[in-house]
Amino acid sequence: MASVGLQRFMNRRASANCRYQPTCYEHAANCYTHALLIAPAFIGMALLYRLSDTSWERLTAWVYGMGLCALFLVSTVFHTITWKKSHMRSMEHCFHVCDRVVIYFFIAASYTPWLNLRELGPLAAHMRWFVWFMAAAGTFYVFNYHERYKVVELAFYLTMGFFPASVVASMNNTEGLQELACGGLIYCLGVLFFKSDGIIPFAHAIWHVFVALAAAVHYYAIWKYLYTPAKDDAPRRS
Repeated sequence: MASVGLQRFMNRRASANCRYQPTCYEHAANCYTHALLIAPAFIGMALLYRLSDTSWERLTAWVYGMGLCALFLVSTVFHTITWKKSHMRSMEHCFHVCDRVVIYFFIAASYTPWLNLRELGPLAAHMRWFVWFMAAAGTFYVFNYHERYKVVELAFYLTMGFFPASVVASMNNTEGLQELACGGLIYCLGVLFFKSDGIIPFAHAIWHVFVALAAAVHYYAIWKYLYTPAKDDAPRRS
């Protein structure tokens, strides 16, 4: 009886290279866990933009904010289509690809404030462009190998998530690195749920919660250490 009741909240695990099919309750949770964050993301972007003193800071706030907003918006649209419009296969596939691609650009956007508004060495300065090259490479991979090699795709995300961190950690100004590391740890813990559909009920929605928490920690660090009045370490660009 317990297993029958559990079927309302979790379906069987998908076979290799196939997508997991959530229950109706899981679909709803997948939608709402990110839909509720769209408005706060736009407000957060506007706040950073308003706190900006230079055009470089405003551009950085816009890039980071758009990455944050796009993550929650595209995720919500994709999960809504999967839930309510699953018969529209081509549209569902299109937004599934977009949902995966936007993660790469969100990672790049999340590093942009640190790479743009902190002093970097001559070699480390190239990282502010290299993160976008990695995002483009990830996009190429998704368009050509979408859903074929899930472990490889996960490895791409983790590599892109941690590789730029080595540059950020080497900066002379270490303020905010604890929050950055804390957010990274939350993302890593969330990955355990990201790969647990069909094993843990609402696994993907729980993953969404971890993403939201990690993004909130990173946003707090960016707001506190890069966009508050004490920005002595930030290179002034007009």
